[in-house]
Amino acid sequence: MAKKVLVLGEARDGALRNVSFEAIAAGKTVAEGGEVVGVLLGDAVSALGEELIQYGADRVVVVEDEKLTQYTSDAYSQAMMAVIESENPEGIVFGHTALGKDLSPKIASKLGTGLISDVTSVEVAGGNVVFTRPIYSGKAFEKKIVVDGIVFASIRPNNIQPLEKDASRTGEVSSVSADIKDLRTIIKEVVRKASEGVDLSEAKVVIAGGRGVKSEEGFEPLKELAGVLGGAIGASRGACDADYCDYSLQIGQTGKVVTPDLYIACGISGAIQHLAGMSNSKVIVAINKDPEANIFNVADYGIVGDLFEVVPMLTEEFKKLKVASS
Repeated sequence: MAKKVLVLGEARDGALRNVSFEAIAAGKTVAEGGEVVGVLLGDAVSALGEELIQYGADRVVVVEDEKLTQYTSDAYSQAMMAVIESENPEGIVFGHTALGKDLSPKIASKLGTGLISDVTSVEVAGGNVVFTRPIYSGKAFEKKIVVDGIVFASIRPNNIQPLEKDASRTGEVSSVSADIKDLRTIIKEVVRKASEGVDLSEAKVVIAGGRGVKSEEGFEPLKELAGVLGGAIGASRGACDADYCDYSLQIGQTGKVVTPDLYIACGISGAIQHLAGMSNSKVIVAINKDPEANIFNVADYGIVGDLFEVVPMLTEEFKKLKVASS
Protein backbone atom coordinates (compact mmCIF):
# COMPACT_ATOMS: atom_id res chain seq x y z
CA MET A 1 0.00 0.00 0.00
CA ALA A 2 1.37 3.39 -1.00
CA LYS A 3 0.75 5.98 1.70
CA LYS A 4 1.74 9.00 -0.40
CA VAL A 5 1.62 9.28 -4.20
CA LEU A 6 2.99 12.15 -6.27
CA VAL A 7 1.14 12.95 -9.51
CA LEU A 8 2.76 15.19 -12.09
CA GLY A 9 0.33 17.65 -13.64
CA GLU A 10 1.01 18.87 -17.17
CA ALA A 11 0.09 22.34 -18.39
CA ARG A 12 -0.08 23.62 -21.95
CA ASP A 13 -0.76 27.23 -22.91
CA GLY A 14 -1.71 28.07 -19.33
CA ALA A 15 -4.23 25.23 -18.89
CA LEU A 16 -3.95 21.75 -17.43
CA ARG A 17 -4.07 18.83 -19.86
CA ASN A 18 -6.80 16.27 -19.30
CA VAL A 19 -4.22 13.54 -18.69
CA SER A 20 -3.35 15.34 -15.44
CA PHE A 21 -6.81 14.57 -14.06
CA GLU A 22 -6.63 10.97 -15.30
CA ALA A 23 -3.28 10.61 -13.53
CA ILE A 24 -4.85 11.85 -10.28
CA ALA A 25 -7.57 9.18 -10.57
CA ALA A 26 -4.86 6.55 -11.10
CA GLY A 27 -2.92 7.99 -8.16
CA LYS A 28 -5.98 7.58 -5.93
CA THR A 29 -6.06 3.87 -6.75
CA VAL A 30 -2.32 3.49 -6.17
CA ALA A 31 -2.55 5.34 -2.84
CA GLU A 32 -5.34 3.03 -1.59
CA GLY A 33 -6.74 5.64 0.76
CA GLY A 34 -3.44 7.45 1.29
CA GLU A 35 -2.49 10.98 0.23
CA VAL A 36 -2.33 12.10 -3.40
CA VAL A 37 -0.07 15.10 -3.91
CA GLY A 38 -0.22 16.98 -7.21
CA VAL A 39 3.04 18.37 -8.59
CA LEU A 40 3.30 21.37 -10.93
CA LEU A 41 6.55 22.47 -12.56
CA GLY A 42 6.86 25.66 -14.56
CA ASP A 43 7.40 29.39 -14.61
CA ALA A 44 3.97 30.52 -13.35
CA VAL A 45 1.80 27.50 -12.58
CA SER A 46 0.72 27.87 -8.96
CA ALA A 47 -2.69 29.24 -10.04
CA LEU A 48 -3.46 25.82 -11.56
CA GLY A 49 -3.04 24.02 -8.25
CA GLU A 50 -6.61 24.62 -7.16
CA GLU A 51 -7.95 22.78 -10.22
CA LEU A 52 -5.82 19.71 -9.45
CA ILE A 53 -7.33 19.69 -5.96
CA GLN A 54 -10.85 19.96 -7.38
CA TYR A 55 -10.14 16.81 -9.43
CA GLY A 56 -9.00 14.81 -6.40
CA ALA A 57 -5.52 15.85 -5.29
CA ASP A 58 -5.29 16.32 -1.51
CA ARG A 59 -2.73 19.08 -1.86
CA VAL A 60 -0.34 20.46 -4.48
CA VAL A 61 3.40 21.16 -4.48
CA VAL A 62 4.73 23.72 -6.96
CA VAL A 63 8.24 24.43 -8.24
CA GLU A 64 8.37 27.75 -10.09
CA ASP A 65 11.50 28.89 -11.89
CA GLU A 66 12.11 30.76 -15.13
CA LYS A 67 14.32 27.82 -16.20
CA LEU A 68 11.13 25.72 -16.28
CA THR A 69 9.34 27.99 -18.76
CA GLN A 70 9.99 25.45 -21.53
CA TYR A 71 10.46 21.74 -20.95
CA THR A 72 13.98 20.34 -20.84
CA SER A 73 14.75 17.00 -19.22
CA ASP A 74 17.67 18.50 -17.25
CA ALA A 75 15.66 21.28 -15.61
CA TYR A 76 12.49 19.26 -15.05
CA SER A 77 14.35 16.28 -13.60
CA GLN A 78 16.15 18.51 -11.10
CA ALA A 79 12.87 20.16 -10.10
CA MET A 80 11.07 16.81 -9.81
CA MET A 81 13.88 15.30 -7.76
CA ALA A 82 13.67 18.27 -5.36
CA VAL A 83 9.98 17.50 -4.82
CA ILE A 84 10.63 13.77 -4.37
CA GLU A 85 13.37 14.43 -1.81
CA SER A 86 11.06 16.82 0.04
CA GLU A 87 8.00 14.55 0.02
CA ASN A 88 9.58 11.05 0.16
CA PRO A 89 6.65 9.35 -1.63
CA GLU A 90 5.83 5.66 -1.92
CA GLY A 91 4.33 6.14 -5.38
CA ILE A 92 4.69 8.38 -8.46
CA VAL A 93 2.32 8.70 -11.44
CA PHE A 94 3.05 10.52 -14.72
CA GLY A 95 1.07 10.78 -17.94
CA HIS A 96 2.52 8.68 -20.77
CA THR A 97 2.83 11.78 -22.93
CA ALA A 98 5.80 13.15 -24.89
CA LEU A 99 6.96 14.86 -21.67
CA GLY A 100 6.22 11.85 -19.47
CA LYS A 101 7.93 9.38 -21.81
CA ASP A 102 11.09 11.49 -21.76
CA LEU A 103 11.14 12.42 -18.07
CA SER A 104 9.92 9.26 -16.31
CA PRO A 105 12.84 6.94 -17.21
CA LYS A 106 15.32 9.62 -16.17
CA ILE A 107 13.64 9.99 -12.77
CA ALA A 108 13.41 6.21 -12.36
CA SER A 109 17.12 5.91 -13.10
CA LYS A 110 17.99 8.57 -10.54
CA LEU A 111 15.84 6.79 -7.94
CA GLY A 112 17.16 3.35 -8.84
CA THR A 113 13.62 2.05 -9.17
CA GLY A 114 11.52 0.31 -11.81
CA LEU A 115 9.00 1.98 -14.10
CA ILE A 116 5.74 0.56 -15.43
CA SER A 117 5.09 2.56 -18.59
CA ASP A 118 2.07 3.02 -20.88
CA VAL A 119 -0.44 1.76 -18.31
CA THR A 120 -4.03 1.46 -19.53
CA SER A 121 -5.68 0.23 -16.31
CA VAL A 122 -5.01 0.42 -12.57
CA GLU A 123 -6.97 -1.69 -10.10
CA VAL A 124 -6.68 -3.29 -6.69
CA ALA A 125 -6.88 -7.09 -6.69
CA GLY A 126 -5.83 -9.60 -4.06
CA GLY A 127 -4.48 -6.85 -1.86
CA ASN A 128 -2.14 -5.56 -4.60
CA VAL A 129 -2.29 -2.64 -7.00
CA VAL A 130 -2.34 -4.24 -10.45
CA PHE A 131 -1.20 -2.34 -13.55
CA THR A 132 -2.25 -3.46 -17.03
CA ARG A 133 -0.22 -2.44 -20.08
CA PRO A 134 -0.17 -3.51 -23.75
CA ILE A 135 2.75 -5.47 -25.20
CA TYR A 136 3.68 -6.71 -28.70
CA SER A 137 2.16 -3.62 -30.36
CA GLY A 138 -1.13 -4.08 -28.53
CA LYS A 139 -1.62 -7.74 -29.51
CA ALA A 140 -1.41 -8.84 -25.86
CA PHE A 141 -1.60 -7.34 -22.38
CA GLU A 142 0.42 -7.97 -19.26
CA LYS A 143 -0.40 -7.32 -15.62
CA LYS A 144 2.27 -6.07 -13.24
CA ILE A 145 2.54 -5.47 -9.51
CA VAL A 146 5.33 -3.76 -7.59
CA VAL A 147 6.63 -5.83 -4.67
CA ASP A 148 9.48 -3.59 -3.51
CA GLY A 149 10.53 0.05 -3.75
CA ILE A 150 8.67 3.04 -5.13
CA VAL A 151 5.59 2.35 -7.24
CA PHE A 152 6.29 4.34 -10.42
CA ALA A 153 3.96 4.29 -13.43
CA SER A 154 3.03 6.35 -16.48
CA ILE A 155 -0.54 6.15 -17.78
CA ARG A 156 -1.71 6.27 -21.38
CA PRO A 157 -4.01 9.27 -22.01
CA ASN A 158 -7.72 8.63 -22.52
CA ASN A 159 -7.82 5.28 -20.71
CA ILE A 160 -8.51 6.08 -17.06
CA GLN A 161 -11.66 7.98 -16.17
CA PRO A 162 -10.96 11.19 -14.21
CA LEU A 163 -12.82 11.79 -10.97
CA GLU A 164 -15.75 14.20 -11.02
CA LYS A 165 -14.66 17.79 -10.54
CA ASP A 166 -15.71 19.10 -7.12
CA ALA A 167 -15.40 22.86 -6.86
CA SER A 168 -15.93 22.67 -3.08
CA ARG A 169 -12.74 20.66 -2.47
CA THR A 170 -9.94 22.61 -0.84
CA GLY A 171 -6.32 21.86 -0.11
CA GLU A 172 -2.94 23.46 0.42
CA VAL A 173 -0.83 24.71 -2.48
CA SER A 174 2.78 25.05 -1.32
CA SER A 175 6.13 25.75 -2.95
CA VAL A 176 9.40 23.84 -2.99
CA SER A 177 12.72 25.41 -3.96
CA ALA A 178 14.92 23.64 -6.46
CA ASP A 179 18.51 24.55 -7.26
CA ILE A 180 18.38 24.14 -11.03
CA LYS A 181 21.90 24.39 -12.43
CA ASP A 182 24.42 23.03 -14.93
CA LEU A 183 21.84 22.81 -17.70
CA ARG A 184 23.15 21.24 -20.88
CA THR A 185 20.14 22.41 -22.90
CA ILE A 186 18.58 25.88 -23.02
CA ILE A 187 15.47 26.60 -25.10
CA LYS A 188 15.83 29.99 -26.75
CA GLU A 189 12.83 29.86 -29.05
CA VAL A 190 9.95 27.50 -29.76
CA VAL A 191 8.56 27.43 -33.30
CA ARG A 192 5.29 25.52 -33.46
CA LYS A 193 3.59 24.23 -36.55
CA ALA A 194 0.19 25.83 -36.97
CA SER A 195 -2.32 23.37 -35.56
CA GLU A 196 -6.06 23.34 -35.66
CA GLY A 197 -8.72 21.76 -33.52
CA VAL A 198 -8.42 19.21 -30.75
CA ASP A 199 -5.19 17.66 -29.41
CA LEU A 200 -4.90 14.30 -31.17
CA SER A 201 -3.51 12.39 -28.19
CA GLU A 202 -6.43 13.39 -25.94
CA ALA A 203 -9.27 13.57 -28.47
CA LYS A 204 -12.48 11.68 -27.75
CA VAL A 205 -13.17 11.45 -31.50
CA VAL A 206 -10.53 10.86 -34.17
CA ILE A 207 -11.12 10.97 -37.93
CA ALA A 208 -8.13 9.36 -39.65
CA GLY A 209 -7.22 9.25 -43.32
CA GLY A 210 -4.98 6.89 -45.26
CA ARG A 211 -3.68 6.63 -48.80
CA GLY A 212 -7.31 6.45 -49.89
CA VAL A 213 -7.71 10.21 -49.39
CA LYS A 214 -5.49 10.53 -52.51
CA SER A 215 -4.20 14.05 -51.83
CA GLU A 216 -3.79 16.84 -49.30
CA GLU A 217 -7.15 18.22 -50.45
CA GLY A 218 -8.65 14.78 -49.77
CA PHE A 219 -8.42 15.50 -46.05
CA GLU A 220 -10.88 18.42 -46.32
CA PRO A 221 -14.06 16.25 -46.00
CA LEU A 222 -12.46 14.54 -42.99
CA LYS A 223 -11.70 17.90 -41.39
CA GLU A 224 -15.31 19.00 -41.87
CA LEU A 225 -16.58 15.81 -40.19
CA ALA A 226 -14.08 16.27 -37.36
CA GLY A 227 -15.32 19.82 -36.89
CA VAL A 228 -18.93 18.67 -36.59
CA LEU A 229 -18.04 15.94 -34.08
CA GLY A 230 -15.54 18.03 -32.12
CA GLY A 231 -12.80 15.59 -33.03
CA ALA A 232 -9.18 15.56 -34.19
CA ILE A 233 -7.61 14.59 -37.50
CA GLY A 234 -5.16 11.68 -37.70
CA ALA A 235 -3.44 9.78 -40.49
CA SER A 236 -1.76 6.53 -41.40
CA ARG A 237 1.94 6.45 -42.20
CA GLY A 238 1.05 5.88 -45.84
CA ALA A 239 -0.76 9.22 -45.99
CA CYS A 240 2.14 10.97 -44.27
CA ASP A 241 4.73 9.35 -46.57
CA ALA A 242 2.71 10.51 -49.58
CA ASP A 243 2.89 14.11 -48.27
CA TYR A 244 -0.88 14.33 -47.87
CA CYS A 245 -0.38 15.63 -44.31
CA ASP A 246 2.24 16.33 -41.66
CA TYR A 247 3.91 13.51 -39.71
CA SER A 248 2.61 15.07 -36.49
CA LEU A 249 -0.75 13.46 -37.39
CA GLN A 250 0.67 9.95 -37.82
CA ILE A 251 -1.01 7.22 -35.78
CA GLY A 252 0.65 3.85 -35.40
CA GLN A 253 3.64 1.95 -34.10
CA THR A 254 6.05 4.72 -35.12
CA GLY A 255 3.55 7.53 -34.52
CA LYS A 256 1.03 8.42 -31.84
CA VAL A 257 -1.05 5.90 -29.90
CA VAL A 258 -4.65 7.01 -29.48
CA THR A 259 -7.60 5.50 -27.62
CA PRO A 260 -10.61 7.71 -28.41
CA ASP A 261 -14.26 6.88 -27.77
CA LEU A 262 -14.81 6.91 -31.55
CA TYR A 263 -12.23 6.24 -34.29
CA ILE A 264 -13.31 6.62 -37.92
CA ALA A 265 -10.77 5.20 -40.37
CA CYS A 266 -11.19 6.57 -43.90
CA GLY A 267 -9.33 4.94 -46.76
CA ILE A 268 -7.00 3.08 -44.39
CA SER A 269 -6.11 -0.51 -45.29
CA GLY A 270 -5.23 -1.52 -41.74
CA ALA A 271 -1.54 -2.46 -41.71
CA ILE A 272 -0.45 -4.01 -38.41
CA GLN A 273 1.74 -0.97 -37.68
CA HIS A 274 -1.28 1.32 -37.88
CA LEU A 275 -3.48 -0.99 -35.81
CA ALA A 276 -0.88 -0.83 -33.03
CA GLY A 277 -1.72 2.85 -32.62
CA MET A 278 -5.53 2.72 -32.58
CA SER A 279 -6.87 -0.81 -32.03
CA ASN A 280 -7.77 -0.07 -28.40
CA SER A 281 -10.24 2.66 -29.42
CA LYS A 282 -13.63 2.07 -27.82
CA VAL A 283 -15.63 2.14 -31.10
CA ILE A 284 -13.97 1.76 -34.52
CA VAL A 285 -15.74 2.63 -37.77
CA ALA A 286 -13.99 1.71 -41.04
CA ILE A 287 -14.78 3.23 -44.45
CA ASN A 288 -13.02 1.54 -47.37
CA LYS A 289 -13.81 0.57 -50.97
CA ASP A 290 -12.06 -2.80 -50.52
CA PRO A 291 -14.30 -5.25 -48.61
CA GLU A 292 -11.21 -7.39 -47.89
CA ALA A 293 -9.27 -4.56 -46.23
CA ASN A 294 -7.66 -5.64 -42.95
CA ILE A 295 -9.13 -2.65 -41.11
CA PHE A 296 -12.53 -4.38 -41.15
CA ASN A 297 -11.11 -7.15 -38.94
CA VAL A 298 -10.81 -4.73 -36.00
CA ALA A 299 -13.76 -2.46 -36.83
CA ASP A 300 -16.98 -2.50 -34.82
CA TYR A 301 -18.81 -1.06 -37.83
CA GLY A 302 -17.73 -1.24 -41.46
CA ILE A 303 -18.89 0.74 -44.49
CA VAL A 304 -17.81 -0.54 -47.90
CA GLY A 305 -17.83 2.48 -50.18
CA ASP A 306 -16.04 5.54 -51.52
CA LEU A 307 -15.00 7.75 -48.61
CA PHE A 308 -15.63 10.85 -50.75
CA GLU A 309 -19.30 9.83 -50.92
CA VAL A 310 -19.70 8.31 -47.46
CA VAL A 311 -17.94 10.97 -45.34
CA PRO A 312 -20.00 13.94 -46.65
CA MET A 313 -23.17 11.90 -46.06
CA LEU A 314 -22.11 11.19 -42.48
CA THR A 315 -21.27 14.86 -41.98
CA GLU A 316 -24.73 15.96 -43.12
CA GLU A 317 -26.46 13.40 -40.89
CA PHE A 318 -24.45 14.46 -37.84
CA LYS A 319 -25.27 18.09 -38.60
CA LYS A 320 -28.98 17.20 -38.61
CA LEU A 321 -28.60 15.40 -35.30
CA LYS A 322 -26.88 18.42 -33.76
CA VAL A 323 -29.65 20.74 -34.96
CA ALA A 324 -32.34 18.36 -33.67
CA SER A 325 -30.73 18.10 -30.24
CA SER A 326 -30.11 21.84 -29.86
